[in-house]
Amino acid sequence: MDRVIITRGVVGIAHMQVCVIKDATDEEILKVCNQENPSGTSLGWCEVYRQNPVVCSQYPDRRHFLVEC
Repeated sequence: MDRVIITRGVVGIAHMQVCVIKDATDEEILKVCNQENPSGTSLGWCEVYRQNPVVCSQYPDRRHFLVEC
């Protein structure tokens, strides 16, 4: 399984959801997001919100975060 998986390509206007292994870095997450699901903005996906992570229901060792462009 990949370390970073895009689970919802669009959440609202400027967010998407990712499912990641606990030790994934922001840089790693943003690289995957910008390669696999470009935002279309000049800055691309640029911030990972790590507040209030959600434990993945299928894989308890993974977390869901929002990414913002």
